[in-house]
Amino acid sequence: MVMKKNIDAMNHPTKVKESIGERIYTIVVYLLLILISATIILPLLHIISGSFSDPMQLLTGKVSFWPKGFTTSMYEKVLKDASIWTGYLNTILYTVLGTLISVTLTACAAYPLSRKDLFGRNIFISLFIFTMFFNGGMIPTFLLVKSYGLLNTVWALVLPGAVPIFNVILVMNFFAAVPKELEEAAFIDGANPLQVLTKIFIPISKPVLATVSLFSIVGSWNDFYSGLIYMSKAAYYPLMTYIQSLQINVEDLIKQGNLSAVVDSASLGNTNLNAAKIVIAVIPLLLIYPLLQRYFVSGIVVGSVKG
Repeated sequence: MVMKKNIDAMNHPTKVKESIGERIYTIVVYLLLILISATIILPLLHIISGSFSDPMQLLTGKVSFWPKGFTTSMYEKVLKDASIWTGYLNTILYTVLGTLISVTLTACAAYPLSRKDLFGRNIFISLFIFTMFFNGGMIPTFLLVKSYGLLNTVWALVLPGAVPIFNVILVMNFFAAVPKELEEAAFIDGANPLQVLTKIFIPISKPVLATVSLFSIVGSWNDFYSGLIYMSKAAYYPLMTYIQSLQINVEDLIKQGNLSAVVDSASLGNTNLNAAKIVIAVIPLLLIYPLLQRYFVSGIVVGSVKG
């Protein structure tokens, strides 16, 4: 009889009643999540609906979150624009190369800093953190890149931000949480530090490496300003820089009295066309994120714990 009651209790566990304070807290959390989600999703929906809308409908402000005068003509124009595909290929090259270099250098910097027996460890960490808050700035960085002859090359977009200090700190803390016995056993078996890093630390650090890779991919893909600074030839522009360079400020054209340009801009559907280009530009990020999302939370949480 007693056993039957225990089995029933296991099958039908007693639900803990929430207090009024806990319910209010839960409601507030859900409301905040809904609000934050809306601020992210609604602008994207507006851009998507605008890309499928008639140009005049969008220009007159009649489009909100659903297409008006549905058309796919803007996407047809984008697919025929050779410069878009050139920007796509440039961005893929810059993103892949930049991510590989960034993750490699980040791991190489984080491994020695994660060892508490490293001589001068605290000094090096302090210098790294100092550079995170007080960097050289845009003009000194540009002059440095120019002095090395890197303008209009892929290296101008890859090297200046190759070692993000925040990523180094994340990976360093993750490495510090790895049991020291693994490293000691590898050294006993004759492994050198490079072999320990590549065969022990990196294989078990997929969550944090995937996280910093995601940071690097998103940052490189969305960066348009570096292309404006370091590239003077449109053929080398990354995709986002190319899209930004196509923006037409209608207000400035009106102030200049160039009404014909305003009419041409509206007839060509400049706003719609840019919306279609933005939608196409963010598709790779929307495809990559689900692949790395399962590592994201664990990489952030474990990497943020001080070692």
